Amino acid sequence: MSNVVANILKIPELRNRIFFTLIILIIYRIGAHIPIPGINVVALKTYFTEAQSSGIMDFFDLFSGGALKRFTIFALGIMPYISASIILDLLKVVFPFLERLSKEGPEGQKKLNQYTKYGTVFLCIMQSMGLTVWMKSMRTSAGGSVVPEGAGIGFVLVSVVAITTGTMVLMWFGEIITERGVGNGISLLIFAGIVVRVPQAFFATMKKIGDTGEPIVGIILIGIFLIVIAASIMLTLGARRIPVQYGKRMVGKTLTQQSSQYIPLKVNAAGVIPIIFASAIIMFPSQMINMVGGSKYVILNKIQYWFSPGQVPYMLVYSGLIIFFCFFYTAIRFNPAEISDNLKKYGGFVPGIRPGQNTTDYLTTILNRITLSGAVFLALIAIVPDIIIRIWPEQVSPNMAYLFGGTSLLIIVGVALDTLKQIESQLIMRHYEGFMKRTPMKGR
Repeated sequence: MSNVVANILKIPELRNRIFFTLIILIIYRIGAHIPIPGINVVALKTYFTEAQSSGIMDFFDLFSGGALKRFTIFALGIMPYISASIILDLLKVVFPFLERLSKEGPEGQKKLNQYTKYGTVFLCIMQSMGLTVWMKSMRTSAGGSVVPEGAGIGFVLVSVVAITTGTMVLMWFGEIITERGVGNGISLLIFAGIVVRVPQAFFATMKKIGDTGEPIVGIILIGIFLIVIAASIMLTLGARRIPVQYGKRMVGKTLTQQSSQYIPLKVNAAGVIPIIFASAIIMFPSQMINMVGGSKYVILNKIQYWFSPGQVPYMLVYSGLIIFFCFFYTAIRFNPAEISDNLKKYGGFVPGIRPGQNTTDYLTTILNRITLSGAVFLALIAIVPDIIIRIWPEQVSPNMAYLFGGTSLLIIVGVALDTLKQIESQLIMRHYEGFMKRTPMKGR
């Protein structure tokens, strides 16, 4: 490992790219602590301390690195951009115009990126307005107000402009990291926001374990953590390779046989999108009950209890939604009929399978099988935090539990593998050894 680091420092271009990426990430973390003008920071901290849990607010605060609960200029993080990208992907199924644009090469992709940015601005304005109105309604038990009583339309405009501008700056950060740094910029920003919370969550958990006097729990948690990391790597890199052969063709005056290729069908083709969708949907009833004051009613109060994290109905419904969205999103991103037509058009075929409809049926069957196994595996990883909280509620910090599985760990593993793969490719290109001797690292 020391040789790899030394080799990285020997390459000026790679060294500059890594330092540039680190500088941008440091600026991002500084901005995550700059509050919106006019907010009472002490009252805000007291409010969330008294609330203890904020449902879906905790989930989205994970992606912003804690900036959302501090209501800083980066409060929304990069999530509006990701949401706009997901919405545009879904709209490709509804509007053929967008589907045609995606197949028109760089110019079409440039137009789609422009639409994504417009959607990001729209989502930022809507979400920042909602956050501002919520901030104005916040009151602590001692009567403190997060926003001054006299704040009017001026405060709303300043907040909306500050939060929207902050998100657009983060989007620009992501683009320049991708262009001039190392790794995928957008993913690295989310990665940094999650990783920066690990030390605080770790020490909080260790303190709880020390107070309860059960050190064996710490050993068990370390074992679970290593198992979940291994499972996340398998889920991220796992793929089924479908062999493809092409017929002989004339090259000049020689009849040549093209080399065999394969179609990689990923076990988890949808990534973390199913967890994001499922979390948003399952938290929605609880948020609506809080908004209408439903805790005063016994039935609504019981529904809110059963659909709170850690409860069995919550975990069952959550797992079911993840499995559903895995199939739904994979069906959108992967079209077996289109692949079969392209193979037939260029003279390719799957050995033992007739071209055309038979190939489509074969690819569909294989895709459904591996998607089911990947979806179940993803659901198990996603509910690991809830299982840990349910078993050891007094010993484990909730923030630490949510770093054990679900979206956070999959993002950490995926981004780390992508970044290491890029660094390794730069080293190997310049005849240096990569991180793994003899065997190159497999990318996602």
